[in-house]
Amino acid sequence: MKKVHVFNAGPCLLPQVAIDNAIEAMKDFKGTGVSLLSVSHRTKEWEAVMDECRANWKELLNIPEGYEVLFLGGGASMQFLCVAANLLEKKAAYLETGLWAKKACKEAKGLGGDVVVVASSADANYSYVPKGYEIPADADYFHITTNNTIYGTEIRTDMDSPVPLVADMSSDILSRPVDVSKYAVIYAGAQKNAGPAGVAVVIVRKDVLGKVSHYIPTMLDYRTHIDKGSMFNTPPVFAVFVMNETLKWLKGIGGVEAIHERNKKKAATLYAEIDRNSLFRGTAAVEDRSIMNVTFVMAEGKEELQDEFLAFAKERGMVGIKGHRSVGGFRASIYNACSQEDVEALVKVMQEFENLKK
Repeated sequence: MKKVHVFNAGPCLLPQVAIDNAIEAMKDFKGTGVSLLSVSHRTKEWEAVMDECRANWKELLNIPEGYEVLFLGGGASMQFLCVAANLLEKKAAYLETGLWAKKACKEAKGLGGDVVVVASSADANYSYVPKGYEIPADADYFHITTNNTIYGTEIRTDMDSPVPLVADMSSDILSRPVDVSKYAVIYAGAQKNAGPAGVAVVIVRKDVLGKVSHYIPTMLDYRTHIDKGSMFNTPPVFAVFVMNETLKWLKGIGGVEAIHERNKKKAATLYAEIDRNSLFRGTAAVEDRSIMNVTFVMAEGKEELQDEFLAFAKERGMVGIKGHRSVGGFRASIYNACSQEDVEALVKVMQEFENLKK
């Protein structure tokens, strides 16, 4: 097979061991003689996977008592609505740092109530994370998106909030240590960093639930899924299995602390080349640069080389570096399973292209 280096923004690159174990399970799930694709979610063998996956999340993120870990369908986009349905009584506050944050806010507004945007970086095409804003003390919750896949910015600290803090961590969860105790709800679509498409993980503090006066549709109510262990309806079996295998891989290499060091090194390597190379420039504010999604464009006056570089890189095995269609340019998503060697291969291609154009 041709050697390639995968920088897709999602579905993400997964560790090979997780893929291999999934292949074996598709042939025979835990010696049952039944494929993973056909196994009943009501068997003890499957329930053991759910329990193990939940325990791995709790261990890797050091999740305190009083929180539940849910595995739900619908992706993070469904959670835009679920968060508001479960928490919004009168007022909600949102930080608008990109397209997904804007969509989350839209869903809350659709349910009524007073939904306010405390700050936005739309004025600069979301190239920075707003600062110096005030969180309304009378809000039911404050919603942030920690990492912005399209624009390459990231909030890498766990902020203090006077109201329950909700975070969409779809594209940087498990990439760095997180103080879960500072959040009321953390949610993430697995396909950005933790597994394949098809499942979202929700980490919710139970004491924030049951406080709204309006009816919550059964499937949107977090309490429904807590009560039934994420199996009120058939769970996304394959996606949960592969996610659990990914968590086991992460534990085996030293956990979140260890992968954080790897991720910082990868990001530093790539950003250093972007800043050095005469043909490229970064698009995100330096102080807010993401260590997961590195965004860049051709340098001023070199824009006509964009398509040529994309073709040049593709010929050399670089996959998925084209920027999001809404912004253009380039984006290298260097999620957990992306290696230092992958990043160094991309850097070499950038250097080769620069030398070719001198």
